[in-house]
Amino acid sequence: MGLRTLDIGRIFDIMPTRRLSYANLILILASALGAAAFLSPFFGPRPQQSQMNAMAHSGDAMLILSLVSLLSLAAVAAGMQSNEMNAKTLAVLGALAAVGAMLRFIPGPGGFSGVFFLPIMAGYAFGAQFGFLAGLVTLLASAFLTGGVGPWLPYQMFAAGWVGAIAGLVPHVRPGTRWEIAILAGVGLLLGLFYGLVMNLWFWPFVFQPQQAARYWQPGDSPLEIVKAYALFYVITSFAWDLWRGLGNAALILIFGAPVLRLLQRYQKRFHFVWTDAPFSLTPPFSQR
Repeated sequence: MGLRTLDIGRIFDIMPTRRLSYANLILILASALGAAAFLSPFFGPRPQQSQMNAMAHSGDAMLILSLVSLLSLAAVAAGMQSNEMNAKTLAVLGALAAVGAMLRFIPGPGGFSGVFFLPIMAGYAFGAQFGFLAGLVTLLASAFLTGGVGPWLPYQMFAAGWVGAIAGLVPHVRPGTRWEIAILAGVGLLLGLFYGLVMNLWFWPFVFQPQQAARYWQPGDSPLEIVKAYALFYVITSFAWDLWRGLGNAALILIFGAPVLRLLQRYQKRFHFVWTDAPFSLTPPFSQR
C-alpha cells in the first residue's frame, strides 16, 4: 500500500525546497520585466521631461500590459499543467480579485485604499506566488471597475503584485495569536509605503522643474545622486500621502485580519488531499463458507 500527499496550500511558495516550478519561473520573469520597465528611463534614450507629465510611458504601456497579462496566463497554465493549481485555486483567486476591486470604493484620507488588504492577506496565507497573482489581478479588475485605465495601469499591477508577493514571504510568527495579526499589520503599513515608493518611479524620470531641480533626475546623474534626489522628492511630495495608505492597511488588518485569515486557512485545508492506493486482489470482498 502506498501513501501519497498532495498539499495545495504549500505549492505557492516562491522558493521550493528542491527547484522552482515553471509557474514560479514565469512569474519571476514577469517581475524582472516589471523592474526593467520601471528602470528603463534611466538607461534608455533620454525621456522627454516636462513640469507635469501624466502620460509617462504612454508609448510602451500597452506592450508592457500585454506582456504581463500573457506571462500571468502562462504561469496559471503551467500551474494547472503541473497540478500546482486547479479550478478551486482559480475560483479563490477570482473571488478575492472581485472583492478586492470593490474595496477600492471605500473612502479614506490621502492615499488610503482598501484594494491592498486582500492581496496582503492572500499572500500571507497562501504564499508569494499566489500573492503576486492576487495583487496583479485585483489591480487589473479594480482599474476596469473604476475607469482607472491608463499608461500607469501595468505599473500599478506590478507594484501590487510585489505587495502580495512580499506578504507571502513574511514568516508566520506565533500563528493564531494577536501577535501574528499585529506583525501582519506592521507589514501592511510598510507595504503601503512600499507601493507608493515604487509607483512614483512610473513618472518621476519624466518630470523636471528647474526651480526645484534638487528633487529631480537629470541624465548624467550618478546612482548616488539619483537616490538622493528621489529620496528628497519622495519625502516632500509623497510620504504623507502614502502613510495614509499604510495606516489604512494596518487598520483593516487589525480589524478584519483575524477572521479573514481563518477563512483563507480553511480554504487552504480544503485544498489538502490525502489518498491511498487500494491493493489489487481477486479475492471476493466477503469470505464464503
